Amino acid sequence: MLNVKNLTFSYNKTTILKALTFNVAQGENLAIIGESGSGKSTLLKVLYGEFDLNFGNIYWKDTEILGPKHNLVVGYDFMKYVAQEFDLMPFISVEENIGKFLSNFFPNEKKKRTAELLDVVELTPFAKTKVKTLSGGQKQRVALARALAKQPEIILLDEPFSHIDNFKKQSLRRNVFKYLKDKNITCIVATHDNNDVLGFADNMILLNENKIEIYNTPQALYNNPKTPLIASFFGEFNIINNNIVYANQLQVVDNSNLNATVIKSYFKGNYHLVEAILNEQKVLFESENRLEKDENVYLEIRKK
Repeated sequence: MLNVKNLTFSYNKTTILKALTFNVAQGENLAIIGESGSGKSTLLKVLYGEFDLNFGNIYWKDTEILGPKHNLVVGYDFMKYVAQEFDLMPFISVEENIGKFLSNFFPNEKKKRTAELLDVVELTPFAKTKVKTLSGGQKQRVALARALAKQPEIILLDEPFSHIDNFKKQSLRRNVFKYLKDKNITCIVATHDNNDVLGFADNMILLNENKIEIYNTPQALYNNPKTPLIASFFGEFNIINNNIVYANQLQVVDNSNLNATVIKSYFKGNYHLVEAILNEQKVLFESENRLEKDENVYLEIRKK
């Protein structure tokens, strides 16, 4: 278990993280969310031991995670950190990068493990390709595979799919998170993308104003968003009668006391996102059909 107690960190006298306390079990997937500048990336670096704490403690099982004041070399063998900047070796191949830190005393095992990870990150056709010729998204996948090569007990991922295009992102996300669960590897992922969370994370932490604002399951936070900030992470929403209402909770009906006038419809594939005026304020709702400008509709709030 990762045990974080009263973690406080300041940079140049500016407090970045204040009195954070949480636990992460072996094999758990924890998502860290929050606006840009909320401290998501900094938290991962502190957990990795890249910075020294002002106050508090971090333990992985019985080992205290300490910073550069205590460790000549940053990091621990049981933990891997994949940053948004990739520290790869550009002039050797993809498979050589992945297998770089695997023992040459067991060549068959090394070959098998490298092939397995190439498959996980969907780079098997690029095994012999030099890293310098890859795209940013492909390099991000190499970095993921290399971090997993020695099968760490815990992995820290900072926006792990941010450079990867949508053609690969969905299947890659499923592959990576399934692999981590199958291998019982604890994962802490800092992200702004709800697709990195929904369906994968066991728990979520929302960082806001240097502190943990909410710590709960994705299901609990989605079904009962306490603030607009939480709701905004999951999708489009409205404030109606002082209540947070997701766009997909509003439906068109034959008659109701919510009478709206359409401004614009946006095609979203299997539905249209409609912008309208309701009680002199803008609202968003989903419709199977395209609605035309100035069309009047009645809306009803559907329960989750």
